[in-house]
Amino acid sequence: MTVWDRPAPPTPPVPLDRKQIIAAAIALADEGGLEAVSMRKVAARLNAGPMRLYGYITTKDELFDLMIDEVNAEILPGEQPTDWREALRILAHRTRQAALRHVWLADLLGGRPTLGPHGLAVTEATLAALDGLADIDTIMRAAETVSAYVTGAIRREIANLRAERATGQSKRDWQRANGPHVTTMLATGRFPTLTKAVHDAIEITAEASFATGLDWVLDAVAAKLTRPPT
Repeated sequence: MTVWDRPAPPTPPVPLDRKQIIAAAIALADEGGLEAVSMRKVAARLNAGPMRLYGYITTKDELFDLMIDEVNAEILPGEQPTDWREALRILAHRTRQAALRHVWLADLLGGRPTLGPHGLAVTEATLAALDGLADIDTIMRAAETVSAYVTGAIRREIANLRAERATGQSKRDWQRANGPHVTTMLATGRFPTLTKAVHDAIEITAEASFATGLDWVLDAVAAKLTRPPT
């Protein structure tokens, strides 16, 4: 029986429910990452004994599943646009925004599908946006392609964010600190294309980079959706 199907235990003298447990676990993860989440710490946050939690959740993996599903509720938009590109674009940006609010989410993206009601609703919204544009196999590959880009881009952005927090160095500080080494290496002439990128490429924000890459991926998906069968 999955955590989604397991009934709640009888109400004890001091009320405790799954929603309280999830909220406490998310608060701990927001403060200190997934490593800060344990059944003992969640119980302490709720002023309850750890054994009380096992009536609702049997493993930490189940707790993570519930946490992901709760964040998926933040990702699902109130209304689904009729244009498939706009629908997928909104879901992608809302996923990024959720990950920036809950940095730990990046560690759990891209694994097995989440089977909670909100996770299934996000999957349904993704597939429904593409429904009718191609056969179901093409739709599945298109959804996987967009998901792979979104997951990879978010993980890269979160990794940079974590590095800034861990070192106390902003991106500009890091660039200034490492500038002399990079200048020396580029001066060898061994990296001509990289030199061009360093000197001539326009620097954009993480949000703009995410949006641009997403549009390119959607362009590629569109080409597959409109290509006549061979």
